[in-house]
Amino acid sequence: MVERVALLGEDRGHRSHQELNALRPMLGVDTAWVPSDSAFDISEYDGVWLVPGSPYADDAAVLRALTVVRERGIPFLGSCGGMQYAVLEFVRSILNESATHAESDGPADDNVVTALACSLYGEERVVTPVAGTRFDGWVDGPFTGMHFCNYAPTAEVVARLEQAGVVVGATADDAGAELLDFPDHPFYVVSMFQPHIGALAGAPVHPLVREFVAAVRDTVPRA
Repeated sequence: MVERVALLGEDRGHRSHQELNALRPMLGVDTAWVPSDSAFDISEYDGVWLVPGSPYADDAAVLRALTVVRERGIPFLGSCGGMQYAVLEFVRSILNESATHAESDGPADDNVVTALACSLYGEERVVTPVAGTRFDGWVDGPFTGMHFCNYAPTAEVVARLEQAGVVVGATADDAGAELLDFPDHPFYVVSMFQPHIGALAGAPVHPLVREFVAAVRDTVPRA
């Protein structure tokens, strides 16, 4: 049985999406683009990767899918926009607080995702794992991560997430929390850096992606 992974979001031909398409044959699972404005049932997939490229064609559908993924324990990876929307869904559903995104909803007092003071679009930063976290065990020390982000969760909301059990797995200059590992789930991990960048040049699969694929395989029943 070949596991099925949804690449939730739109393939808009950006470099990030080109890199993701180059990575797909290396994963050993069946991957399919699932546009957010299509008729889809996210529970039909064994894993979900919410790809960069927000706002999505249907933000509401993305947030509904995230609720299903979180509640049903479907392995989940979110990159850049995927991180931002995972935070939105968690704050609304688990913390029961009003939460908006400055890019899609406009500036507001309840923004939990705001514009970065220093844009990280097309920028590299040294990503430093936090000692003792799961992510620290997956990587071999600090590494250079590529970003295509202008927005990120605020420091204030990250602090509230930590109080709720979310683990900050890595940090970087100008980015704050680079990786969040959500509790009570087999694998619900999101990152600011884009772990698939480098696939076009033949770089090996990033440990974060490798662990995601392993989680997908672990959760699929075997005959």
